[in-house]
Amino acid sequence: MEDISPNEVFTKDMKRRFVKSFLGMLVLKFIQNEPIWGYKILKKTEVLYQIKLRHGALYPLLNALEANGFIKSKQELKKGRIRKVYKITSKGTQFLKTYQDFLKQQL
Repeated sequence: MEDISPNEVFTKDMKRRFVKSFLGMLVLKFIQNEPIWGYKILKKTEVLYQIKLRHGALYPLLNALEANGFIKSKQELKKGRIRKVYKITSKGTQFLKTYQDFLKQQL
């Protein structure tokens, strides 16, 4: 059995806490980087943070972000399938920038 260092344990725990606490900001950042659909957000979160995000957590969040005007969605045909693709709005971009500025001040 492989020994896991305390640093690796702490890092894994920090990633989990970070994703749980800042999921909305992470999703906005993913959407800011590229138009993206829900399944790709799930996979990206898993690859980058080793967190399996559930559909029941992601889709209500996407709906709330859209209801608040931070993102907009559009159905598009991708690889023969219709997908709901999310794009960030100018309001979402400003919100994300304000949030990042706030974090910089705090750190």
